[in-house]
Amino acid sequence: MIVAIDGPAASGKTTVARRVAERLGFGVLPSGATYRALAFAALKRGLSPDEAEVMADLAGRVSIDIDGRPDAVRVTVDGEDVSAAIGSPVVAGAASRLSRHPAVRDRLVALQRALAERLGDVVAEGRDMTTVVFADAPVKVYLDASPAERAHRRHAELAACGRAAHLALSTVEADLAARDEQDTTRSAAPLTRTRDAHYLDTTDLGIEAVVDRIVDLVSRVP
Repeated sequence: MIVAIDGPAASGKTTVARRVAERLGFGVLPSGATYRALAFAALKRGLSPDEAEVMADLAGRVSIDIDGRPDAVRVTVDGEDVSAAIGSPVVAGAASRLSRHPAVRDRLVALQRALAERLGDVVAEGRDMTTVVFADAPVKVYLDASPAERAHRRHAELAACGRAAHLALSTVEADLAARDEQDTTRSAAPLTRTRDAHYLDTTDLGIEAVVDRIVDLVSRVP
């Protein structure tokens, strides 16, 4: 079974997906990791994420793998463990730029589907899981939260990594707003909520409450 979760940045997708996977004994597939892994490969080779043909060609040549462990997802590029490296702001920025190319998305969508098939039962999270990659998933969820709450979460996340010492909350909120604009208006697989996706506003919900609701949705599948 595939549980597909979409939503904007800092809505809780990654944490919720891992907790749901742990509860159900499923694997987890953070689709954004495939884009960041490709970005890592591009930066390592000195290639520009803005070059569509170059990025599409690279996506067809590098080997990207995700082991699907909910407790500590391991991402490799050509056999190299890049799990920690792809979390850097530089890699994230490059991933955002290359994700705009339709040909790149096509290749990585194929990869994500292949990874899910290998993992079997899986919780997949991202921004086009319910609309493109796993549009036929039996359980589809759209996670959301207020802009202010999402900014608080992202700021706390950055602080925990030592990256928010001189970063104002207002700056984080502005960055998220810019990301939302990019994600919802891009021509290739924009972030959107489908009619058959269960909408969960997590602004005032704890993680376990959200997880409980999704696990309940799974239990209702015939």
